[in-house]
Amino acid sequence: MAHGDEDFGKLNPKAPAELSRFAFLIGEWLCDAQLMLADGTRQTYKAAWLGRFILDGYAIADEYRMWEASGELIVLGMNFRSYDADKQRWNIRWLNGLAGNWINLVPDDLGGVRISDRSISYTFKEPVAGHTYSRATYMSHSPTHFTWRGEKSDDGKNWSEFMVIEAHRDEWSYRNS
Repeated sequence: MAHGDEDFGKLNPKAPAELSRFAFLIGEWLCDAQLMLADGTRQTYKAAWLGRFILDGYAIADEYRMWEASGELIVLGMNFRSYDADKQRWNIRWLNGLAGNWINLVPDDLGGVRISDRSISYTFKEPVAGHTYSRATYMSHSPTHFTWRGEKSDDGKNWSEFMVIEAHRDEWSYRNS
């Protein structure tokens, strides 16, 4: 299905240039998610990620859905991403649609967003899972693929992987969006 700017919006030329760091999320993505279980095995889920420029191209909203093999929706939420050029910091919030609560994904005390030539990551206090902190890392982003890796920690120093999401779309749908 071909989509135009009216579906996904465009980066506003007056928006902070840093917003383009998350522009790879724009569009439709199909995902394979693997959750690490306590016994060391992995549970696989299907998911979808849908990103749009919003607020006249000054922010990004990206929706994430994940389903059990039975088709039951188990994760439904939306990230809202903006960059405060005056303070030189990101504002990223997750709205958990199933629970109705908000999470600040880039609290000042945990270092904010870290960007390198290979990845983008941030750490936040985990309100739901059985660990204290989560770290989200986006890697290998290209027009047709990106990887999201979730790591957990109880002390903020020792990390272990708990989830990997491989997001993909075919070249045709990318070129025609």
